[in-house]
Formats: sequence, structure tokens, C-alpha cells
Amino acid sequence: MSALSDDERDDDESPWRFALDEVGEDAEEPESEVIEPERLELEHVAFVLLGVALSAFAFYAAFGSL
Repeated sequence: MSALSDDERDDDESPWRFALDEVGEDAEEPESEVIEPERLELEHVAFVLLGVALSAFAFYAAFGSL
């Protein structure tokens, strides 16, 4: 199904999302972008540790009563 309805699409526009040269064995590899990690911030670390502690407490409370 196309992302555009028939009314929104021009007459000469293809109903397919990808062209044949973009898929299959002959497709070109997309340029990959290197993602660099950012510095850790104390606020982010604190919230992650708080989430881990609350999750551990929830598991202990749920399974500790068995």
C-alpha cells in the first residue's frame, strides 16, 4: 500500500515506495553514519540507577512473598 492516496499522488509518480535499483541484489549500500557516544552526565546516571533500584525492589517484592 502506498504512503500517499491516489488523490495526493501525481499521475506520473510511481505507486511503489522504492525503485527496483534500491532493493534486491543490485541495491547500493546506504552510506552509514558513525555514531559517537556522548559523555555521561550525572543526572542521567542517577536516573538509570534509580530505575534499576526500583526494578530490583519490585522484583523482590513480587517474588519475595512466594
